[in-house]
Amino acid sequence: MRIGMAFVVLLFGLSTGHALDQTSEIYKCQGDNGRSLYTSDKRDTEGKKCEVVSRTVIVVPPVAAPKAAAKTPSPAGFPKEDAATRASAKDRQREIIARELAQEEAILSRAKKDFAEQEAIRYGDEKNEKRVLDRLQKYRENVELHEKNVQELRKELGNIK
Repeated sequence: MRIGMAFVVLLFGLSTGHALDQTSEIYKCQGDNGRSLYTSDKRDTEGKKCEVVSRTVIVVPPVAAPKAAAKTPSPAGFPKEDAATRASAKDRQREIIARELAQEEAILSRAKKDFAEQEAIRYGDEKNEKRVLDRLQKYRENVELHEKNVQELRKELGNIK
């Protein structure tokens, strides 16, 4: 308990500005009622029987200003991308995504058609609505998946500048 109290006093002393001191000392003093008092303030020790229980030398290194990152030149023969190459790469990317979007829209159309066909069919063992909904669930999930894919591809196509 006493060591814990000394630690708290030390931390409090450091946080109130004593961190700039070169040396920090913790004193244990006998109080008027016989209880021990731990302090790092020399003024609290006047007229009391005190002993140093901890002495800490604090070294704070100077903080250097951050240096700007030096530009390192590219090694000889390092491939560089010019504006024309970058533009053609974006054009190819746009073409690929547009092709994927067209394929995904065709798959979505087919999935919607399959779902509509299955919705119109009613088998003899499907006397309650739950069985119908259970059978249609995979078709509904397929439509939702492809709708989401189409939406994401359109978003990706819009992000290409």
